Amino acid sequence: MIEIKKSIKPIKYENAISFLEKRLDEINTKKRSELIWILEHKDVYTAGTNYKDNELLDKSINLIKTNRGGKITYHGPGQLVFYFVIDLNKKEKNIRKLISSVENTIINTLKEFNIKVFADRKNVGIWYKRKFDNKIKIEKVAAIGIKVKKWIAYHGFALNISNNLDAYKKIIPCGIKDKGVTNLINIKKQNYDNLKGVLIEKFLEEIKN
Repeated sequence: MIEIKKSIKPIKYENAISFLEKRLDEINTKKRSELIWILEHKDVYTAGTNYKDNELLDKSINLIKTNRGGKITYHGPGQLVFYFVIDLNKKEKNIRKLISSVENTIINTLKEFNIKVFADRKNVGIWYKRKFDNKIKIEKVAAIGIKVKKWIAYHGFALNISNNLDAYKKIIPCGIKDKGVTNLINIKKQNYDNLKGVLIEKFLEEIKN
């Protein structure tokens, strides 16, 4: 059984990561079950193991370095963070397959809200194609960052719903200069209250295989 945890109040980033790492050790020693944890973070900028200093445009930012993959990203209110701790020892030991499962989870969930998004092998994440003035702009709507230890995968993804997009002007998000960042409210104003439930349902379907 996978434990499903939903936090109502914003969680401090460092507290969430230490909780995930503790759960990873408990899964490894067969003391606890796998976990899905949905939450929001207080405003924070985090850097993955592949980031470069020049991707931080505002040097006054307090940047938290993490052990996840990826580059610099921002978390804050209005963004849904979907963490998991999943034991790949029980499944196929295939990280690419897990990333595809995460991508499919987000794509298939947003399809339910009549929003068409896509994954990109070169630029990890989920993207939206915006057309305006006969031009096309590619904008990121979800960031993915996964770490694997002892074949247990953790961290997860962050989906922008109604967060403040100005926060991304202080960084080069995920190291990508030629694309933008958006959120669901910007794409389509509608009620996203049941988004969490759909994401959980789609993710559980995906990792069953």
